[in-house]
Amino acid sequence: MNRVYKLLKWFAVCTSIVMLFVLIGGALVTKTGSGMGCGRSWPLCHGELIPSNIDFALIVELSHRIVSGLAALMVLTLAVWAWKAIGHKRETKFLALLSFMVLILQALIGAAAVMWGQSSAVLALHFGISLISFASVFLLTLLIFEVDKKFDAETLIVDRRMSFHIIGIIVYCYLVVYSGALVRHVGASLACPSWPSCTRNGLGIPTQMHEWIQMGHRAAAGLIVVWIVYVTILAFKKYKHQPVIKIGWIICSILVLSQATTGALVVLTNLNIFVALLHALIISCLFGVLSYFLMLVTRNKTNQVKLSNQTTKSI
Repeated sequence: MNRVYKLLKWFAVCTSIVMLFVLIGGALVTKTGSGMGCGRSWPLCHGELIPSNIDFALIVELSHRIVSGLAALMVLTLAVWAWKAIGHKRETKFLALLSFMVLILQALIGAAAVMWGQSSAVLALHFGISLISFASVFLLTLLIFEVDKKFDAETLIVDRRMSFHIIGIIVYCYLVVYSGALVRHVGASLACPSWPSCTRNGLGIPTQMHEWIQMGHRAAAGLIVVWIVYVTILAFKKYKHQPVIKIGWIICSILVLSQATTGALVVLTNLNIFVALLHALIISCLFGVLSYFLMLVTRNKTNQVKLSNQTTKSI
């Protein structure tokens, strides 16, 4: 049984990594303009199982499809395996269903974009759906690691103030991610080629729609940096003896500061592809950690009942 459980842990970690590749692959498709690399054909490429005319765009798009297909098989396997192995944990069945259903939704939206085209607003939502898909797999992985008490979080109670910040930040983070994806899909990444202000027009303020979209994203990103750093300080003061909360927020601060730095470098390096992909990777990891905090908040009532019962028994 222990050997099987170790295999489950390794498989869960591998599945989470593959899901990250799906996210990065989608970002690469967008940033290289390879969305039509296989033409208006899906799941085939230009109507062929094995493409005859191969170019860079085709390789990028086809590779993303292959990795996404592999991810679907791995997520389905993980969902079924986790359901059987740790189905007694409250969140397992919900996350198992969510992880696979959202991945299918993500694939369908991608297919629809290829076959019929979509507006920039809808295409921007695709990355957000991918984030939810990754986060559900990531949470399943953490649940598996919780079972053998690698870290104590099952009885943790998050107070009202911290719960407010966690819910607020993850919702706001999703909106920031959407605004960033919208910047890419409307072609506004270099609408303001300087940083932090927009000086294309010499005024330092936006005057065109693309500039407003770009500067709106920068302002939103700046606010989340301040918010997360503030909550990290709060966690140090109130959760000194709760390493899951304290270390988790330290990780969030490191990630959000790295995200802001790579966001600036994307502009200053004139859309360097490696910096842009790192930008997408960091926000994915940040959203994963925030999702885990949200799961801890949902456990509050259950953990309060457990604590109350333990207190009653001790009396």
